[in-house]
Amino acid sequence: MEQYELIAPCHFGMEAVLKREIADLGYEITSVDNGKVSFATDQTGVARSNLFLRTTERIMIKVACFRAVTFDELFENVKSIPWEDYIPRDGKFWVTKANSVSSKLFSPSDIQRIVKKAMVERLKKTYHTDWFEESGALYPLRISIVKDIVTIGLDTTGESLHKRGYRKFTAPAPVTETLAAAILLLSPWHADRVLVDPFCGSGTIPIEAAMIAMDLAPGLEREFTAETWTNLFEKRIWYDAVEEADARIKRDVEVNIQGYDISEEALKMARANASLAGVEDKIHFQQREVKDFHNPKKYGFVISNPPYGERLDTKENMYDLYRTIGQVMSENDTWSFFLLSGFEDAQKAIAQGGDRKKATKNRKIYNGMMKTYLYQYMGDKPKRRKETKEHE
Repeated sequence: MEQYELIAPCHFGMEAVLKREIADLGYEITSVDNGKVSFATDQTGVARSNLFLRTTERIMIKVACFRAVTFDELFENVKSIPWEDYIPRDGKFWVTKANSVSSKLFSPSDIQRIVKKAMVERLKKTYHTDWFEESGALYPLRISIVKDIVTIGLDTTGESLHKRGYRKFTAPAPVTETLAAAILLLSPWHADRVLVDPFCGSGTIPIEAAMIAMDLAPGLEREFTAETWTNLFEKRIWYDAVEEADARIKRDVEVNIQGYDISEEALKMARANASLAGVEDKIHFQQREVKDFHNPKKYGFVISNPPYGERLDTKENMYDLYRTIGQVMSENDTWSFFLLSGFEDAQKAIAQGGDRKKATKNRKIYNGMMKTYLYQYMGDKPKRRKETKEHE
């Protein structure tokens, strides 16, 4: 069976989470770079990784990797690639995106144009034609040039994998589905522990948590570009992946996942999105301010993307909010808090509001082009059953 090296891009700072996901699917990691993880698999892995991976944006087949410092070198290297092994005579092919970092070649439009031209020249000789109708399946390409090393990926996904299909309604400045899943998977939270998002907005974090608890595949309700590539993949690999996903769903799992927000309109969106995701019975949504946070359970988790920047009027309002969060932390000292924020003084304001002076750990994460930090405040660990009995 044909073997492929696949490239899976992710949010900068979340490579370790994606690496673990890929390893859990049973695939060998070949490299880990800033913002991407590569791995080896056969055609079944193309379908399974698209369907099951929660923290990548897309899955690309690595077609070629070479050095180029001139457009002539780029043209000749692309022309030498056996494109006929990937693209049929009627395939529609184009470079959907090109980016360049610290490289001699830096114009995205010129890179796209030259790569397309080189591909046409190669395929003209192979298919003995001067004209391609491009009326068949879509074969989008993505080009990355880093320090003059060109990597060409054939995009098997199409629309980004963060678009699961359930988020039809969004509140201002939502966290993406892939980043929400990455934060959850980075934390020690498990389905048997209570989880609260006190700034849930349109519900992304609670919904992703419910999907993780149920082992509900994120790509189950959507389509992928490579499903139409009958020249490369057998149809059965997609059917088999869907059957596997259906069999893995834990519909009866019991969870305690809660989402709060001060906006009733946002909560309406969250409930609608949860229904579309098929997890509405796993989440309790409630209108509540963060200052009113209380929960009788111990050792729970708050995992949230609190407001910052454009969602609050002034810097003083941000300080007030994060001081309140600090107070809530002090009142719930056995709880763990994972907070994603772009507010540069978040940790300082939290310390002013309570007795947790410094995050256990913080991790820089680029949310699109915005630099944010994931502040991790770990609470007490639950006592083991043996320890509990000794103190009874």
